[in-house]
Amino acid sequence: MNIEIICIGSLKEPWLREAEKEYLKRLGLYCRVKVTELREARLPRKGGAAEEESVRLSEGNALLAAAERGGNANVFALDMRGRQQSSEKFAETIQGLALSGKSSTVFLIGGSLGLPEAVRSRADAVLSFSDMTFPHQMMRVILLEQLYRAQKILRGEPYHK
Repeated sequence: MNIEIICIGSLKEPWLREAEKEYLKRLGLYCRVKVTELREARLPRKGGAAEEESVRLSEGNALLAAAERGGNANVFALDMRGRQQSSEKFAETIQGLALSGKSSTVFLIGGSLGLPEAVRSRADAVLSFSDMTFPHQMMRVILLEQLYRAQKILRGEPYHK
């Protein structure tokens, strides 16, 4: 299975970069995972709602363009308004994707202002990992951890509790 995580922005904190590196290494035993970082759009200092929407749209268009380069992939958007799943259900979802006939899956993570409706509409599914709000940089590491946990669950290997 090929997985691509397309996200707005880069990991700025060293501890987040180390966590990402560790989970990518672990996941390498089970699947191919590629992380694509896209440039954050700049919000003017005194930007209001219209400027924020412009940033969301710009970043959303970049996410969609990058996702389309992946060809016929399953596309998941991560958004706090999405559907929540347990780790076990997420593992079942991942297993179903592997059997879907599509060779790759794309996860989209927006910037600090979130995703525009166009991205949520295009996605095959919109997932939320919690009712809580997480920094978009941290969400990448959380997604990687859940992908790793899913692989362990599917194989009955120790890790998941």
